[in-house]
Amino acid sequence: MAPVVTPAAVSSSDLADLPRERWPRHIAIIMDGNGRWAQQRSLPRIEGHRRGVSTVRRVTEECARLKLEQLTLYCLSSENWKRPQHELDFLMHLLEQYLIEERQTLLRENIRLSIIGRRDGIPDSVQAAMDGTMELTREHTGLKLCLAVNYGGRMEVTDAVREIARRAASGAIAPDDIDEQTVSEHLYTAGMSDPDLLIRTAGEMRVSNFLLWQISYAELWVSPRCWPEFEEAELHAAIRSFAGRDRRYGGLNS
Repeated sequence: MAPVVTPAAVSSSDLADLPRERWPRHIAIIMDGNGRWAQQRSLPRIEGHRRGVSTVRRVTEECARLKLEQLTLYCLSSENWKRPQHELDFLMHLLEQYLIEERQTLLRENIRLSIIGRRDGIPDSVQAAMDGTMELTREHTGLKLCLAVNYGGRMEVTDAVREIARRAASGAIAPDDIDEQTVSEHLYTAGMSDPDLLIRTAGEMRVSNFLLWQISYAELWVSPRCWPEFEEAELHAAIRSFAGRDRRYGGLNS
């Protein structure tokens, strides 16, 4: 089971003493608890989402400063469409606003943006903001920031299987030649490294249909804090925890 780290256990120290080879290259985060954070303060749920965007900005800038390879954020799951329409409308507004307003930050920090998930149900204006920001940062060589929007892990694997089946039916690939690499190359994340570390906020002990194929050997770290109150010090604590783990990938260390 993933460790739950209490706020008192979080260190605000930097990471200069950690050997770089012990750091995660790719961190994925399930950003949970925006609504709960707001409700605990007698605020509308949408205020939690608004505050959560500020946390996205801080964490992204810190990952860029730390020179991590990739940060993947679970922004909107395929199951989130069950939420009230006014909340969904506000989430789409926030996403569009973020994609436009953060362009200067992405340019300044040399961050390359990518977005995974289906486009069904996403307003045209939001899709235009997605495409415009991805094109603007296409040549960047720093942190790779991946946003999972209208994303579901089972949906992703299903889409990959369908495409592989089409290729097999057309004779482009023999069924016996299909292996794990074939599947990986047909996922939304084709060409990306798998996450080394999966962080979840708000204390929930589940992966919620997020990157099911890719996190098969990811280390898990759970914070009891809701996403709007997640801070750089907790990111550092998660990296420290990761650096101290013995990753055997099913084998034995000598």
